[in-house]
This record gives sequence, structure tokens and C-alpha cells, in this order.
Amino acid sequence: MDLDNNFSKSKTIASGIIPFTFVVVLMLYIFGPGADLLDLGIPLPEITIEKVDFIDSEIQVTVRNTGPISVEVVMADINDRIQPAAIEPDRFLERYETALVRIPFEWNVAEPYRIGLTIEDGTRFEKEIDAAAPALEPNFDLAIFFAIIGTYVGIIPIMIGLLWLPFIKRISKQKYHFFLALTVGLLLFLAIDSIEEAIAVSDENLAGSFNGTLLVVTVLVLSFLGLYYSGEKFIQRAASSKLSKPVAIALMISIGIGLHNFGEGLAIGAAVGLGSIAFSTFLIVGFALHNTTEGIAIAAPMSKGKGLVGKALIGKLVALGLIAGSPAIFGAWVGGFVYSPFTSVIFLAIGAGAIFQVIVILMKWIRDEGDKNLSSAAVISGIAVGMLVMYLTSILI
Repeated sequence: MDLDNNFSKSKTIASGIIPFTFVVVLMLYIFGPGADLLDLGIPLPEITIEKVDFIDSEIQVTVRNTGPISVEVVMADINDRIQPAAIEPDRFLERYETALVRIPFEWNVAEPYRIGLTIEDGTRFEKEIDAAAPALEPNFDLAIFFAIIGTYVGIIPIMIGLLWLPFIKRISKQKYHFFLALTVGLLLFLAIDSIEEAIAVSDENLAGSFNGTLLVVTVLVLSFLGLYYSGEKFIQRAASSKLSKPVAIALMISIGIGLHNFGEGLAIGAAVGLGSIAFSTFLIVGFALHNTTEGIAIAAPMSKGKGLVGKALIGKLVALGLIAGSPAIFGAWVGGFVYSPFTSVIFLAIGAGAIFQVIVILMKWIRDEGDKNLSSAAVISGIAVGMLVMYLTSILI
């Protein structure tokens, strides 16, 4: 009997390995001996100017080879005038390899510049800078500045929103369902906003070879699945422990909002780093007003937490507010000091996936609370009002 079982297992393993082996052989052939047969057409070179820094009397350009073939950068120009340039580590770039092009140039603050790079076959690639601004140099004072901005944008508004908790505790069940649905509307708007921002950053800054839209969708789905699985496990454990289910749901909401606020911090840090002072001011004011409503999203499930009074309740609310709001500080640091479009796309997509996961949990919570078909006037109107409130507050951004 054991021999039969072992033989059966071996057949199962073999039936899974054999097709995979053929796939590997096919890929090896395509990229090996069969490459010449499948090489139809002419591969075109492509480079992407990912970043331009204005430092003292020099312009530093970070360039990546995003085409299918190797390239050689042979010339740099500014506003269509050829300039001397040094390329580190060298001018030859394999696929996806980066180089730093250093161009000595007496640039002026707030003036527009058009940076061009030419490769060996004469193809020129350029990037326009609307207004030159000195590159930010990481230091303690600037780190404190970004921390203060992140606090204004993330932590304080969410803490203000949490003050809705006593009101939500005193309302009827139907009105409570309205506020839960309002929370869903708020989060749904945030998720869509994150997707839109991620795709916009991808379209403006990433090469087509990265398939930016598909990258956003892939990361979003993977983050949603991973967080949904871990969130369900966490809530199940909370139900059998000292941590109540409402608090567990509020924690998941805080984590989702925190991931979104990291993306908002990236936007603010990048705006300051690019010298867009007016733009960054609008972002700060807009996000601060915008994020006040996010505190309601955390307060709604917390209002049903049993046994939470006095210092214990305040302590948990402060902790949840910090989880949701403090990532804006870290995002501002990253956006201001080491901004990367690719990283921004990734984190914005992760934030969207996290928020969609929270929306699913909230909808299940509303259903468990008694609204089985999720089609009551309180639920529908709550989602609609939540979306509308977020839209109106987003106008300032």
C-alpha cells in the first residue's frame, strides 16, 4: 500500500514538473538558438531621464537605458546648446543600467530649462524643467521641517477627525450604518485617488517598457490579496482575544489610511524638492482638510468597542491616529530627499490595495451589524455622501 501511495505521489509530481520543464526549454530556445529566427524588425534604442538635480554650478542628470539594446551617451545639451559633460561610471549603458551625467552650468533659480541627451546613432532625448530649484541636501533642520509638515498634514487632522467618536456613539443604529457607509465612501475615494495618482506618475516619469498601468494593477491586486488574507486572520484572532473586533477593524483602517498617507507625503516632499512652493502649500492645506475626514473612518468602528473608556480608549485612539497619520512624515522625507518615480508608483498602488481591503472588511461589518443586503437608504446615502465630501475637500489640493 505504501509503495502504491509513493508511486501515486511520484506520478503527481512528475505530471506537474514535465510541462514546466518544456516551458523552460522553450524559453531557452527563444532567447538562445531561436533568437535570430524571431528577431523581426529593428530594435530601437530608448533612454529615460529620470531625475534632474541643480547643484551649485552644475546640473546632474540621472539617465536609465530603458530600451532593448545597449546604448552609448555621446552628448549633452541645455536649451539646445551643446555642453561639456562627464558621465559616471561611463557612457555605455546596458539595458536598465543607469548613469549620472554631470553638466557644468551656471543655472538660475526659477528659470525653465530643457535638458537633452544624444546617443551614438544621433537620437536625442530630452526633459523639460519648468523652474530650476536647488537640490535639497539632507540635514537635521530640513528633516524637522518635513516632520512638522507631515504632522500638520497627517497626524493632527486625523486626531481632529477622531473627536467625532462621542457623537457616533450616541446615534441610532440606522445612523450608525450611515456613518459606516460614509467611511466606505471616504475610503473608496481615497483608493481611486491613489490609482489615479499612481498612473499619472507612471505616465509622466516611467518609460513605456515598465508597463506602468499594468504595474499599478499588479501591485494593487497583490497588496489587496496579501492584506485581505492577513486582515481576516487578524480579525479572527482578535475575536478570541482581549482585542475586540471593532478595534481590530479600526486598526486595519488605520493601516490602510497610513499607507495612503505615505503616498501623500511623497507628493509633498517631491513638490518642496522641486521648488514648487506654491504647489506644496496648496498640497499641505488641501491634505490637512482632506485628512480630517479620515479620522471619522477610524472612529466609526471604534464607537462599538466594548469596555473602552477613559485612558484606555484615549490611548488606543492616539495609537490608531499615529498609525494612520505618521506615515505622511516618512513619505515627506522620502519624497524630499530620495524621490524615485518607480517607488512612488509602487507605494501608491500598495495604498490603493490596502484601502480596497479595508472597504471589503467594512462592508462585511455593516452586513454583520444587521444590514444583510447592503442596500438600505442609510448605506447607499452614506457611501454617496462620503464620496462627495472627499471630492469637495480634494478641490483644494
